[in-house]
Amino acid sequence: MGLKNIITLSVVFLLTIGTALAAPQLRLAQTAVGPVVVAVGGSTAPPAVAFRNAGDGTLNLKTASSASWLLASVSGAQINISLQAGSLARGLYTGFVTVSDPNAVDAPQTISVTMQVGSAILDNANFYVAPGGTASASFTTGSKLTSVITTQGNVPFLSLALDGAGSFAFTYPYRIAATAPAGLANGPYTGSVAISGSSFAPDNKIVPVTLNVTSQPIAQPNPAIILARAAQNSPKAVQGVNIGNSGLGTLNISSVTAAMTSGSGWLSAVQSSGAQVVLITEDPAGLTPGSYFGTVTVASNAANGNVSIPVQFDVVAPGPPFSYSNGALNNGQSDIGDPLADGAIVSLYGEQFTTSAPQQNSGLPLPTSLNGVSVFVNDQIVPLYYVSYGQINFQMPYNATVGNAVMRVENNGQRGNSISLQIADATPRILKLGIQNYGIVVNQDGSFPIPVTAGIFSHPAKPGDILVIYATGLGQTTPPVTSGAAAPTSPLAGAPSVTHVQFGASNLFVQPATSNVQFAGLTPGFVGLYQINVAVPPDTPLGDQVTITLAGSGPASRSAAIAVQAP
Repeated sequence: MGLKNIITLSVVFLLTIGTALAAPQLRLAQTAVGPVVVAVGGSTAPPAVAFRNAGDGTLNLKTASSASWLLASVSGAQINISLQAGSLARGLYTGFVTVSDPNAVDAPQTISVTMQVGSAILDNANFYVAPGGTASASFTTGSKLTSVITTQGNVPFLSLALDGAGSFAFTYPYRIAATAPAGLANGPYTGSVAISGSSFAPDNKIVPVTLNVTSQPIAQPNPAIILARAAQNSPKAVQGVNIGNSGLGTLNISSVTAAMTSGSGWLSAVQSSGAQVVLITEDPAGLTPGSYFGTVTVASNAANGNVSIPVQFDVVAPGPPFSYSNGALNNGQSDIGDPLADGAIVSLYGEQFTTSAPQQNSGLPLPTSLNGVSVFVNDQIVPLYYVSYGQINFQMPYNATVGNAVMRVENNGQRGNSISLQIADATPRILKLGIQNYGIVVNQDGSFPIPVTAGIFSHPAKPGDILVIYATGLGQTTPPVTSGAAAPTSPLAGAPSVTHVQFGASNLFVQPATSNVQFAGLTPGFVGLYQINVAVPPDTPLGDQVTITLAGSGPASRSAAIAVQAP
């Protein structure tokens, strides 16, 4: 199995470090604001975003906005934001405030700001569901609402629910849901939701609702909205949108078209060959900095007809490499506060790392430069797997100093911003298969120990079977291996941080089954990829979601799942 097929990448990683670094270090209280409701032609100022200096010295912050309707300024220890709807039509708008200080670590950072001009509540709702199914539409208001619901023939298919707190105390996310009760025949059913109690007058209205119960396919795009960002004349940005079927029968896409409401020639879309996936491409070539808008329309045999996917494309001016604060991600399972282990495979996310085509290492040992791009951790250059416009995969050096660290990217000598990291001796993480919570684990015959799945060589494991679990972050080995070099075949490079594997969940009443590892260490011929060979213990619980956890002298891993059946 190739390395790029083994590594599962995640897009979001938040890291907090309490110990100050020897430079100013920017910490924002939040990086997302809204949605904030503004009347058509009106203006408002949401609560300010607080910041602090987690390092030494003094922060000297400046702000820049990506949209004319979005204003921001620094005052004391907060970022003040002002929203000016002006002549904007009713709808949802997203802009970005960039907060920068060239001398600070973890700067610049961006704050996404979403403004809802006019009422966010639909004027009417038209839902399509399969028999027994549910569909919903969400919106945000500035007030708690009251409602009166009426339905055709008193069939109880409608509801209005408050989903919880928003990003500010004065925002309230609601959801109108329509559910087809069991036994309800196919066809349209009507009702209404009379909304009152809002301090924003346009919210107080009657919303007609139609529930269409159908046994035909129902097209459901995911994601439903595309927000893309690229620098002038950088490589094209491409996103895949899965066109799912929340109904019955087989969904067949007949055409995909792209239309632009601002700019020209930058938006295109095609159906991916042999898949229910639409590939949407945004090309910044020839565009000046600013926001551009368009729509991709997908036609199919679905009962809900054509579905439209709004696209917003933000073009920024060329600049140095820009690493996202908190953008260094362990390729295994990662959560808030996760440190990066010596020797771990790390993905770094950002912008303008390179304007050339993506490049992957062509041999071993790993190079320290690809496309003229290099990465430095505490001024030490690191081995690279892959470089593209918005992502770099690299190996954390085995000799990286444990504790707080600073990293940066350089592109042909052009130095990027610095971001903070935390490094540990070991942080074992099981690589994920990309199906539910299953890990990348292999049976003795090369199959995956998951329930039998069409198109995948798979079957559950049995007690006594030998499994190979693939992981990252097990730290330095015995004997030691050089950073960027292929793991040796003989002698095998063992990792003492993992000594046993736990099968099954652990709680006050049930202890997991435990099996000592036969081998835990680097996979021969690979860089940074570890494997754990272990027998399934006889007292392992049976089922389709049996958790496995790596444990030993260091911190335990987060769990992944396998399927286990009786011998």
